[in-house]
Amino acid sequence: MPQLTTAADPLADYDRATSVLVASSRGTLLTHGIRAAVDGRLDTLPARAAAILGADELVAGAISFDGVADLLVPKSAIWSPALPAGAPAFLRGGWSTRPLPSPADYIQAVRQALVELGTGRLDKVVLARSLELRSNEPVNVAELLRPLLGHGHGYAFAAPLPSGTTLVGSSPELLVSRHGLSVVSNPLAGSAARSPDAAEDRRRAAALLASAKDRREHRFVVEAVTEALQPYCAHLDVPRVPELTSTDTLWHLSSRIVGTLRDADTSVLTLAAALHPTPAVCGTPTAEARQQIQRLEPIDRGHYSGLVGWMDARGDGEWAVAIRCAEVAENTLRLFAGAGIVAGSDPAAELAETTVKFQTMLRALGADIDARHLERT
Repeated sequence: MPQLTTAADPLADYDRATSVLVASSRGTLLTHGIRAAVDGRLDTLPARAAAILGADELVAGAISFDGVADLLVPKSAIWSPALPAGAPAFLRGGWSTRPLPSPADYIQAVRQALVELGTGRLDKVVLARSLELRSNEPVNVAELLRPLLGHGHGYAFAAPLPSGTTLVGSSPELLVSRHGLSVVSNPLAGSAARSPDAAEDRRRAAALLASAKDRREHRFVVEAVTEALQPYCAHLDVPRVPELTSTDTLWHLSSRIVGTLRDADTSVLTLAAALHPTPAVCGTPTAEARQQIQRLEPIDRGHYSGLVGWMDARGDGEWAVAIRCAEVAENTLRLFAGAGIVAGSDPAAELAETTVKFQTMLRALGADIDARHLERT
């Protein structure tokens, strides 16, 4: 792990073209420069990444939903204490918006997914949509990052991509971490929008925890994560029932799964390769869910619902699920949001859930965009 420092403002040295940032309550990793690039398929990545790392080095970056890595070995890296959240960026330029698919087309895709679910060949599928924002002024990625920091146990991140864009976001979901023999995965599935009214907020949280539909959606993910980790772990502690966790915009059902590795040579990237994609971002069974995503989604997910994180030469590291995120170009952002579709899902409610999930990035931008516009069919 990079040496812990007391840098007053790590973001002051952030370079969107060559820096990876991963920030959580554990601290803030910021890399500088590029000594080597590590790309290719996730299934062969653990061995290739381990072979290129020197004793005090790490690899960091993003991995796409399709399992293609865009990682770098930095020339140097700094690990600083956790950073507090900053104020929204409040970009002053005018915004134009373009949802893809349209709200009406997204609802239709959910309806088609429900037909497939009714055949029994599919238990769950996650359908995503995107929102393109264009401004008449460039986006300052460092300033966009500041309001994404300091959100409890979540992960703020920024990673350069080969296209010249930057993946930026704040994910509440940990795919997997490894520190020594200790392994943690914290899948989230099942969501409800927060309310500014305290009593209504508590009611929504209680309703989510009691929801048979959301508990079923969550169980698919927990079972898949448990099955993937069992071959690598001598012990796994899997909660019998989920608990509630929250972000500023959503309540989630959460299960913190903790394990002990059988073999100290099993790296965090090996575990990530075994886990990705979980039913939380794809569906189940995986092959059938992927087919439906290809059929029903008119967008290229790119790095949305992939992974972002780091691994050091010991095999330790953390990889978050790349959700609540955007790909940022000069003056354009593509925001992404998805919803898990299971039997009993309501198309309009799933559309509304994706709208709420857009709010993490919209609030960071300070963009005043009427949510009703994002749902108007």
